Amino acid sequence: MAPAAVRVCCACVRWFPVVFITAVVVWSYYAYVVALCVYTVPSIAEKVLYLLIYHPILVLFLWAYAKTIFTDVGSVPRSFYLTVQEINRLERERGEEAQKNILLELAKDKPILNRTHAGSARYCEKCKCIKPDRAHHCSVCGQCVLKMDHHCPWVNNCVGFTNYKYFVLFLGYGLLYCLFIAFTSLKYFIEFWTGASSKEAVKFHVLFVFFVAMMFGISLISLFGYHIYLTCSNRSTLESFRSPIFQTGSDKNGFSLGKLNNFKEVFGERKLFWFLPIFSSFGDGIAYPTRTVDIPSDGLLGDRQRWMEEGDADGDYNSHFNKAVSYR
Repeated sequence: MAPAAVRVCCACVRWFPVVFITAVVVWSYYAYVVALCVYTVPSIAEKVLYLLIYHPILVLFLWAYAKTIFTDVGSVPRSFYLTVQEINRLERERGEEAQKNILLELAKDKPILNRTHAGSARYCEKCKCIKPDRAHHCSVCGQCVLKMDHHCPWVNNCVGFTNYKYFVLFLGYGLLYCLFIAFTSLKYFIEFWTGASSKEAVKFHVLFVFFVAMMFGISLISLFGYHIYLTCSNRSTLESFRSPIFQTGSDKNGFSLGKLNNFKEVFGERKLFWFLPIFSSFGDGIAYPTRTVDIPSDGLLGDRQRWMEEGDADGDYNSHFNKAVSYR
């Protein structure tokens, strides 16, 4: 099979999880709206109440899901890519120390703080670029992704700086969607399960939609809770397993500015936008405020400048971000 045909097949296969989730949601709509609300629930007031609550949750869930899938993950700026001459110069050097010095020289004017274990600037050999802080190469997407969290097969996309807020909302509204269906269908599930109801035409759909909602809801509770924890800790999934390395060494809390500021970095300051799949995250995905920033000894403030002093954990995020950018 030709390489092009293989790539097309792989691309199609990657959409299967998205198609599966979409099919489940479409079926759940019929099962809940038609089978449960229209044919099973006897009270008109109860039908109307359920439908008035159900549809906004569904719209927000699908909106967040679509934004997570179709939002571009963000590319590394061209200024971070090496020129042909710089690539040749780097590849001619065989010594690790010599390559380290070249990369540090090339990165000195770029707003980066993260380092490798050897103390070198992080370099992507596939993209031929200096990696911005918190960026990582995704082998599935074939590019470096800004503030990469992970590649999610359920959205057929990387989760990173540009769509992390949408991903967290997708998990949250997905959980709310499942719990709402489960709790409102519980009474009728019990009736069908015990044989107290004789509506055979819709029995299967009501029974199964309850089971499916509970199954997905249980799995989403832990996943959503984990990403809320990561958001409030200002860590990505990758950083939770491998702490970022700064000039002073590894620091798992290096980007943390306190729970409130960490939350604002992803969701923004305007509370109106917190729960809407609208981009409101701070920054550009390249520069991030940090707890501690190493500055050369001949720099403006000496060996180390602390952006977050004790007791200032939940201060104004804008001031932290502006300080971080101004000294880079």
